[in-house]
Amino acid sequence: MEISGRIVKDAITAKVSNDREVVNFSIAVNDSYRPKGSTELKKIVTYIDCSYWMSAKMAQWLKKGTMVELFGRIGLNVYTNAEGKALGSLTFHTSNIKILVFPKTESAFAVPAVQSKSMAKNEPDDLPF
Repeated sequence: MEISGRIVKDAITAKVSNDREVVNFSIAVNDSYRPKGSTELKKIVTYIDCSYWMSAKMAQWLKKGTMVELFGRIGLNVYTNAEGKALGSLTFHTSNIKILVFPKTESAFAVPAVQSKSMAKNEPDDLPF
């Protein structure tokens, strides 16, 4: 199975028995639909907890906002909370990760607003075009 979504927070590496490591992260999958007879677009966000066992080094690339395409198998965790209510969550056992888009960084938007005087003096006043 394959799914695509954005990582909702930076991945965490956890050590388990026998010195094995797992990379845990969550993604948000966005979808939308238009109910019959309505002009309003309804948006749905599904959160999926993911685990990746192949390499703990992958965690350095799985940062909040990164768009990923995941390959693997889906599962369901069912549990009872402290009040006795049955709850569940989707899990995805990832076998392959493809990074589609890295998140935008603040430094990418840092554009000088004013040209310095020293740069302005180097440009000729009579450009041929």
